[in-house]
Amino acid sequence: MSEAQTVAETPGIARELTAFQRNILTILAEEPRYGLAIKRELETYYDDDVNHGRLYPNLDDLVEMGLVEKSELDKRTNQYALTEDGYQALLDQLAWSFDKLIVDSDRADDIEELVTRFR
Repeated sequence: MSEAQTVAETPGIARELTAFQRNILTILAEEPRYGLAIKRELETYYDDDVNHGRLYPNLDDLVEMGLVEKSELDKRTNQYALTEDGYQALLDQLAWSFDKLIVDSDRADDIEELVTRFR
């Protein structure tokens, strides 16, 4: 790393998350969802089945960490929503990743093009 580059702070609680948990947060960043909707999104991403025994303990962990809020949609269905802390964890992870990824102006331009595409 050159002296001109700055060191991004560590990604805080995001560093304690698994990729699976970060993917759950990313899905919830779009909108609150119930468990099976989250499961379907993950299965699309992984192109494989996601076991309930994997999903719900991870959702419970994210709730316990304060990154996801769990509420009752109806008597049988829970809804999960990203909290401000969860959103901040995603931003912290992106900032850390950008610090490692953007090493020159060409890469910075690539990131700017991605951001522009999704505006």
